[in-house]
Amino acid sequence: MVVQLSLEDCDLAPTTEAGSSTLAVSHDLSYLRLSIVNVVFYGDPSEGNHWVLIDTGLPASESAIIEAAEHRFGREARPAAILMTHGHFDHAGSLEKLARRWDVPVYAHPLEFPYLNGRSSYPPADALVGGGAMALLSPLFPRLPVNVAHWLKMLPADQSVPEMPGWKWLHTPGHTPGHVSLWREEDRTLVAGDAIVTTGQESVYETLTQRPEMHGPPRYLTSDWEEAERSVALLAALKPELLISGHGRPMKGAHIRQRLHELSSSFGEIAVPKGRAYARDPAKPGKSSNDAYR
Repeated sequence: MVVQLSLEDCDLAPTTEAGSSTLAVSHDLSYLRLSIVNVVFYGDPSEGNHWVLIDTGLPASESAIIEAAEHRFGREARPAAILMTHGHFDHAGSLEKLARRWDVPVYAHPLEFPYLNGRSSYPPADALVGGGAMALLSPLFPRLPVNVAHWLKMLPADQSVPEMPGWKWLHTPGHTPGHVSLWREEDRTLVAGDAIVTTGQESVYETLTQRPEMHGPPRYLTSDWEEAERSVALLAALKPELLISGHGRPMKGAHIRQRLHELSSSFGEIAVPKGRAYARDPAKPGKSSNDAYR
């Protein structure tokens, strides 16, 4: 079962920036689609070159990200920080190269540190969650950690977001133990990472066509469905006006709030793969998110 969003429901047409592959969704947010995943640029080019990169795409994404950043923010553009929603291979693939090149802080939730400082691999993917070839191929996806320990810093305990005034980070575990989403109350903008995605990520066809649908996190790499359900409920309760996720097109307006409510209220039927290992026995981290801040 899938909660579907038609193209008409999207109510958002991102603007392609001339000469660039980035798509602007607001005055200070744009995104770059890199094959199967999005990275997000925060910063208003009209106000200077102060900006933040949110996630770093696939292992071969470095050049595309640098080119897009320089087009948007100027030659030799260098972010004030890199912020990681989580460390899966499609979000942290170019992190080591970019951190080394730019020599800037990399912020993440402490429960995500083992996957970003070289200490721990993610749990194995579950190929039998259904949905298509992407799920079947998922055991081949890299799950070894990256190592940016030299640049790695903990997100502030007060939930502020470094270099992004007016934003707060939200702990939205389930897809990974230290997954975070970003929220700006002023204009009700949500950068959800993979806690919610807006296309079917288990199917090659849906990944390529980006058919807009409301989904929980990608099934094959989600290791704790109880936590994932709580995270979706938290995000649905925010009633966002604008949603940017790690996979799929940005969406805006009343329709996304309705679909998020439907996803949250029927999460077990819509999102959770029936009878699969992580639905029965979540892969939980060693300590709670609260302990990580003590």
